[in-house]
Amino acid sequence: MSTMAARAETGRPGRRLALSLGPAGQEMAARFHRERDRGRLRAMGVAVALGAVLMTGFLGVVGLRAQQVRLSYRMDSLRTTRAETEELNRRLKVELATLRSLARIEDKARHELGMIAPGRDQVQLAREFVVGDGGASRAVPPRTAAADRGTTGERTLRR
Repeated sequence: MSTMAARAETGRPGRRLALSLGPAGQEMAARFHRERDRGRLRAMGVAVALGAVLMTGFLGVVGLRAQQVRLSYRMDSLRTTRAETEELNRRLKVELATLRSLARIEDKARHELGMIAPGRDQVQLAREFVVGDGGASRAVPPRTAAADRGTTGERTLRR
C-alpha cells in the first residue's frame, strides 16, 4: 500500500472514502464532517448569555418606567379626589355655619312655626346679679316658680 492509502486506512472512514473519490469527494466529505470549534461555541455561548442579560436589563427598565407612569396617573387621580373632597368639606362647613345661624333659626321659627317674639313682661330671668352696697355682687332670689322649688343644695343656701 502507498503512504496515502495507509494514512487513509488509519484515519477516519469518511476520509478513506474522500481519498478514494478524489478532490470532489474530499470536498463533499469535508462538508459532511466538521469538527466543532470549541472557541466559536464558547463565543456563541457568551454572546447568548450577554444578550439575555442585556434583554433582561432592558425589559426591567421598561417595566419600571411603565410602573412609574401607572403610579403617576394614580397620584394625579388621588390629587383630584383630594381637591374635590376639600372643596366639599369647605362647602359643608359653610352650610353648617348657615344652618347654625341664630337669625336663620329665628326666621324659621317665625315663618314656619308661627312663633312670635316674646314681650318684655313675658321674659323672666332665672337669676339676676345686682351690685350691692359694698360693691360686691350678691345673688338676688329667683323670681320664677320653677326656681322657687330649686334643688336641695339651693334650699340650704337660701336658709
